[in-house]
Amino acid sequence: MQRYPRNMQGYGGRPPAADWPGGARIAVQFVLNYEEGGENCVLHGDAASEAFLSEITGAQPWPGLRHWNMESIYEYGARAGFWRLHEMFTSRDIPVTVYGVATALARSPAQVTAMQEAGWEIASHGLKWVEHRDMPRDEEAAQIVEAIRLHTEVTGEPPRGWYTGRCSVNTVDLVTETAAFDYVSDTYDDDLPYWREHAGRQQLIIPYTLDANDMRFAIAAGFTHGEEFYQYLKDAFDTLYAEGLAGSPKMMSVGLHCRLIGRPGRAAALAKFLDYARRHDRVWFPTRLAIARHWAERHPAPAPWERPSQMPKEAFVTKFGGVFEHSPWIAERAWEMELGPAHDTAGGVHNALARIFRSASEAERLGVLTAHPDLAGKLAAAKRLTPESTAEQAGAGLDALTDEERVRFTALNEAYVAKFGFPFIIAVRGLTKDDILAAFQRRIDNGREEEFAAACRQVERIALLRLRDMLPA
Repeated sequence: MQRYPRNMQGYGGRPPAADWPGGARIAVQFVLNYEEGGENCVLHGDAASEAFLSEITGAQPWPGLRHWNMESIYEYGARAGFWRLHEMFTSRDIPVTVYGVATALARSPAQVTAMQEAGWEIASHGLKWVEHRDMPRDEEAAQIVEAIRLHTEVTGEPPRGWYTGRCSVNTVDLVTETAAFDYVSDTYDDDLPYWREHAGRQQLIIPYTLDANDMRFAIAAGFTHGEEFYQYLKDAFDTLYAEGLAGSPKMMSVGLHCRLIGRPGRAAALAKFLDYARRHDRVWFPTRLAIARHWAERHPAPAPWERPSQMPKEAFVTKFGGVFEHSPWIAERAWEMELGPAHDTAGGVHNALARIFRSASEAERLGVLTAHPDLAGKLAAAKRLTPESTAEQAGAGLDALTDEERVRFTALNEAYVAKFGFPFIIAVRGLTKDDILAAFQRRIDNGREEEFAAACRQVERIALLRLRDMLPA
């Protein structure tokens, strides 16, 4: 694999200021998954019954058969659970985003009316609540189109948000290609929204959650009673709220299902958490669409730019071939590595180039060292340095030496090269002439092995500083 598609970089420990409305320290967002009537069922033309997220431990699909117990569990969500949750949220004036499976919404007109009258956002949860992992790409694309059509027919307006849930590796790309959505939520990889580029389009991603989610009542390693759920939500809220107070506001997503949290033995825990969160100041309770619109306004999609990991080899070498002085072979080899989004920063490209430099033979590394000019040497005087070296030496005042200083540098340069076989190398940025002379005099007393290692470290440091002038941090 030459190009690694997964993004391990994200905001890199430097998240943007969320700037939530009203100076909120946290955005707490509730999702109600409405899947009842859209699950696997032979009545729906599926090959087998549903086996996912129910009260039945170890449920298995029944090929060609209706599963009466499973159907009735899902029906509980529509018949009872939904209305309990509807009253819980509307009585507290907390808005909800519904992830609505299109076929489920079509079978629940009363619930759809209640969602709309409450002012809830109804996002798309796909056409059917089924697995997509093995679905051919063209078939999934067709289902997305049909989900949008049916959703629009049932609710009167197209969905602005999308979450498949049981998605495939193609889902986010396919939804992005429709250019129909303000956000997509089929990721779990951050505490803030972010932009993802695909097929020339920037798609806003609002990550979802599987941890602060009542689905864990239906899995073996999950919650066993409501108090565990409440405590987990409280701990998540407290952590994110504290981060917000410290100046880094985040988003908290809570995932709910009518047939799970809608049961009376669990609903009390949710109500307890709602009241706990409401007692805090500077808490924003938005829909996901409100978050999307806020983020697009405050943090609009970035302008297109040439990402290092996506550059053709010639362009990559042209741009980065001089970062290690006169040593384009380093960039040539680095381009052959497994590059990805994590390498689209100064630190990322530096890591790739430095790995090549470190793994090179001693003779090759010596060649990089000898490619560097003497400090304030003959090449500088003849104005034959690279633009980078010229700027670096000038920044340290080495282009304006006194006659006495020039004599001193010349003597040290000659003594250093005679002893080590390569020029004295130091990252001069931020240093004065006196700092450089002091380092020169100190390091000339090193042994060759020690000094070779020190020079290599300085070469890497120079490369990093150059890259920081070229790329985002």
